Amino acid sequence: MKVSRAELADTIAKRALKTGRSRKLAEEVAAYVLDNRRVNELDSILRDIQLSWINSGRIDAVATSAHTIDEAAKSQLTEIVSRLYPGSRSINIEEQYDPQIIGGVRLNLVDRQLDLSLEAKINQFKQLVELKKG
Repeated sequence: MKVSRAELADTIAKRALKTGRSRKLAEEVAAYVLDNRRVNELDSILRDIQLSWINSGRIDAVATSAHTIDEAAKSQLTEIVSRLYPGSRSINIEEQYDPQIIGGVRLNLVDRQLDLSLEAKINQFKQLVELKKG
């Protein structure tokens, strides 16, 4: 009998929260996915795992910036995330470097993206100007 994707993701998420993320767990999941010919579901399974973590109060986010994010900025991002997910108990923000972002930061969460980059602010300004013209 095939285990549903939601059940599989929930089991993996609970185990990872209980024992911690590990190479062994990743290898077991990879082996299961390969053995059961479910590789095409991997992205969906990972997204479901993260959604399960959100429901458990653990939030993982990726903050993309052209520069290193200092502790004050990380603290502000953590505060923003905690307002988006009021029941959160643990917030993990991983940094990612992208030289295309001139300034600011883009915050990616499993179910949404918050674009606080300079480019996004300029685009918002352009839209406002176009609205006023029209």
